[in-house]
Amino acid sequence: MLDNSRTSLTVLGAGSWGTALALVLARNEYPVSLWCRDADQAQEMAALRCNGRYLPAAVFPRGLQPTADFGEALSATANVLIAVPSHAFREVVRAGRDTLRSAQRIAWATKGLEPDTLALLGDVLRDELGGRGDGVVISGPSFAKEVALGLPTAMTAASHDEIAARWWAERFTGRALRLYTSNDPVGVQIGGAVKNVLAIAAGISDGLGFGANARAALITRGLAEMRRLGEAMGASEATFLGLAGAGDLMLTCTDDQSRNRRAGLALARGRSRDQAADDIGQVVEGFGTVRSVKALAARHGVEMPISEAVYAVVYEQASPRDVVADLLERGIRAERGRQEPGKPV
Repeated sequence: MLDNSRTSLTVLGAGSWGTALALVLARNEYPVSLWCRDADQAQEMAALRCNGRYLPAAVFPRGLQPTADFGEALSATANVLIAVPSHAFREVVRAGRDTLRSAQRIAWATKGLEPDTLALLGDVLRDELGGRGDGVVISGPSFAKEVALGLPTAMTAASHDEIAARWWAERFTGRALRLYTSNDPVGVQIGGAVKNVLAIAAGISDGLGFGANARAALITRGLAEMRRLGEAMGASEATFLGLAGAGDLMLTCTDDQSRNRRAGLALARGRSRDQAADDIGQVVEGFGTVRSVKALAARHGVEMPISEAVYAVVYEQASPRDVVADLLERGIRAERGRQEPGKPV
């Protein structure tokens, strides 16, 4: 039975991921307001008691209430989770800035970087809300459909504020979902962004028929790229060996539930970036993120050849087969060793 005295929460964003997270919170008997930009979709969800567009098999608990009224959603609680695409993140935060500045707790589950500024989304949040640094990023190996269906999942809640990270972890943790805490939000955000680029690479490789050996090499070397960029930006190496690093990378590169992997498969078939996005019918975060990653790598002097190759295919119409051949023809290097952040390995 729902306990209405329990802390209420608002989830901003009724795509597949925002809906899945709202379902988890509601199943844990927290009253949840789920904001949807599309008024018709909000009405449909309220009538059908499910998100028929993205997760039709997951029935809404009675404590989950969809709404298209942004002000109503924000005024319903002092605890807000943002789950909109990265390109819309600042717009949504700015629209609710007055209310969000006085919110008790804020978290976000968006993976990616701000396209124009290359900013981590935590920095966008601080910029818009006057410097508050207690936000929590929630990330890790997770497909929305599996979370919505209650299949076992583990993720990370990361913040410089340990108490805030634990608070959100406690709200989400239940029979099917477990959240671990981390004090490295930078590393967790880098992992969640770069893995989408590498999943496109894995999809291209598999789409060209290069096999499991090549996929394993891409994942491993891609992890090294992710770590190099993260360490150059102040992240901890250990983060990239955890759920938000290696875990999320393996999931996204190996399962066709990943939109980014499917986009890579489409590119390997000769589809253009726009055609691949149309085929998938949802936002392919990696298409935007690869531009930001390429620019960030240049800013920090980090070599990221796999990401560079994905950029060449996505934005320069390079042949997928040719860029993979170029990767294989790179000079011999030591695999690891103790090296300074930013140095190629």
